[in-house]
Amino acid sequence: MLSNRKVIVTGAASGIGKAIVNQCLQEGASVIACDLNEQALLVLKESLNDSTVLDTYPMDVRKYEEVAAFFAYVETEHSDVDGLVNNAGIYLAKHILDYQEDEIDKVLDINVKGYIYFSQMFGKKLFHSQRKGVIVNLSSVSGQEGSSDAIYGSSKAAILGLTKSSAMNFSPYIRVNAVAPTMVNTSMMDSIPEWRKKEYLSHQLIDTPVLPEDVADTVVFLLSDKSKHYTGATFDINNGGYLR
Repeated sequence: MLSNRKVIVTGAASGIGKAIVNQCLQEGASVIACDLNEQALLVLKESLNDSTVLDTYPMDVRKYEEVAAFFAYVETEHSDVDGLVNNAGIYLAKHILDYQEDEIDKVLDINVKGYIYFSQMFGKKLFHSQRKGVIVNLSSVSGQEGSSDAIYGSSKAAILGLTKSSAMNFSPYIRVNAVAPTMVNTSMMDSIPEWRKKEYLSHQLIDTPVLPEDVADTVVFLLSDKSKHYTGATFDINNGGYLR
């Protein structure tokens, strides 16, 4: 489905990001995996029999100069890149009254600014040369229905707005869509309060847990030509938990 495609994935070393990397590779794409955890990236690369299809790049997505340096590297080593998955994010599981200023900055810098930086620089690379490309942004049901962590919920709501606006800004060359999962079985789920987990699950019409691989399936679809008529859209993966 993704043969001859080259995709950047942020937050690629664990959880949903790692599943996206593996799924993209299985579908024939080459991947440039970015993550703050250099050791985890090394483990990811060593897990592959063919390391030529995966390049890794340790970086902090909230630092503009590091993102700029990464795209300078991409221009030199991967000038044919045509896909971007903005996935890097954090969840601190805190009440808004308990947040400190530096914690607010950290969440918004990673969950929002990181997406903006990557979208802007990826867009510059493709748009002015009128090259076709795709951006997929990982949002959350928390950005649609609210979160017990108001800062996280705000960051994920911002990504839905970024997706729609970027789709307008980058048309007709770059398609931009969002994926909004419910709770996914990753380490982040351990931080969600039990009462909130029960509330989410009580609304769901399908009782099969959403796994990282399930989210990756949707991302792969959106990266592929099978989704060529979709842009500015949000794809819910919530087991029918929120019918709007």
